[in-house]
Amino acid sequence: MGGDRLALARMLTQIENQTAEGIDGLNALFPYTGRAHLVGITGAPGTGKSTLVNALARTLRKQTPGDGSQGEPARRVGIIAVDPSSPFTGGAILGDRVRMNDLAGDPGIFIRSMASRGSLGGLARTTAGVAQALDAAGYGLILIETVGAGQAEVDIARLAHTTIVIEAPGLGDDIQAIKAGILEIADILVINKADRPGVEITERALRSMLELAHPVKREFMHHGKVEKMSDHPDAPAAGTAWIPPILRTIATECEGIDSLAARIDEHYRYLESSGELRDRDCERLQTELDTLLQNTLVARWRARIPDEQYREVLQSIVEREMSPWEGVLALVDGNQAHSRFGHPG
Repeated sequence: MGGDRLALARMLTQIENQTAEGIDGLNALFPYTGRAHLVGITGAPGTGKSTLVNALARTLRKQTPGDGSQGEPARRVGIIAVDPSSPFTGGAILGDRVRMNDLAGDPGIFIRSMASRGSLGGLARTTAGVAQALDAAGYGLILIETVGAGQAEVDIARLAHTTIVIEAPGLGDDIQAIKAGILEIADILVINKADRPGVEITERALRSMLELAHPVKREFMHHGKVEKMSDHPDAPAAGTAWIPPILRTIATECEGIDSLAARIDEHYRYLESSGELRDRDCERLQTELDTLLQNTLVARWRARIPDEQYREVLQSIVEREMSPWEGVLALVDGNQAHSRFGHPG
């Protein structure tokens, strides 16, 4: 795309719409991917995700990639903001784009808003493809902001190298994170809106959850392996497991954003030095391959099944003449087998 933002935008539209041109574009771009640091940002609604992404992008743009040597170009940042879709029209307001309007004039930042289009887990179906296109276009750090649905947003951990979970004081239950299971996917925990009352209570609750996840023994299980634990809960040492740090930020004032940016880079260096970066890439690509394989096989199978046969099986299920499992077998086998109730399918 040669740095042409208009060409990139058009390609992203084709990828989102899953057209033949978009798929061909991804095939051509894929050899040039694998160089970007993918950072997922998730959390419940009201935690200030969009404001934090806005402040973080501005801070990252002031930095240089690599070791920060003089003469290096400023870091290019891609932003993918996923907004919820209407369950009736499929449309989305794409409000995150409005909140990040002050970034629009920076040629080193590319913002893409996406509608979730009914997908669960906080991401859109084509988010991975859009991230690959931005990666190939030379955006070295890509921020992916999820929908903000809360409890179901774990898909981001399968896509991102670094997952940031944002909490905020005063949003209700202080242990909502553990009930949702979202705490388990965090590489970095951020308490945004830290100027609000109750920030100490929120931090104490999160730290307690971390202690449960990483007991104060000398060892704990991390991704199936027993590894040594650092003495300080916020200071991972080289060669040991990463313990998620808890940071306080006030995104509206850009307070704490420099520390957050530093921890993001620190986590990426940890992934590189530990070999986990390659493991996460492998897991991410396997997930993408399995999802594409499932979608493709279902689409091809559905195209071969006559609508009349599908409706007959569905009607039998509605009338309780066969179970959904029996319906699947009947359709896959290509014939209407007898159900366990003795009725013909």
